[in-house]
Amino acid sequence: MSDETDIEATVRRILAAAEVVAVLGAHVEPRRPAFYVPEYLFTRGYRILPVNPAFAGRRQWGETFAGRLSELRERVDVVDVFRRSSLLPEHLEDLLAMDPAPRWVWFQLGVRHDGVATALRKKGIVVVQDRCLLADHRRFRS
Repeated sequence: MSDETDIEATVRRILAAAEVVAVLGAHVEPRRPAFYVPEYLFTRGYRILPVNPAFAGRRQWGETFAGRLSELRERVDVVDVFRRSSLLPEHLEDLLAMDPAPRWVWFQLGVRHDGVATALRKKGIVVVQDRCLLADHRRFRS
């Protein structure tokens, strides 16, 4: 089985099983992918937990923005990451501090950091890198 076949199966499994998505770097500006991707997911029935210190305390998608992932004290299936690749090491400790830990971490299209992905995998977290959650949902779930 090829790596591409494996990732396709993983993506299908995530999309079918996930219910709660924490969005690291979520935004309030509708033209930004960090707004319209979670907006799309919200309209498809996913619960969206927005995370961005710039908007902490504001409400979007029926939830209050958290400043950090580790502030979330409930089960999160997927952490959808909208941060530049170079900034991912700054978020590793916060990702690992989540309690309970997420099942999956998804680095959006253009976001890749093999070191952070390896550290997360060592903790049993499945990582998807450099893929658009919205595009994959449309492809596999629509």
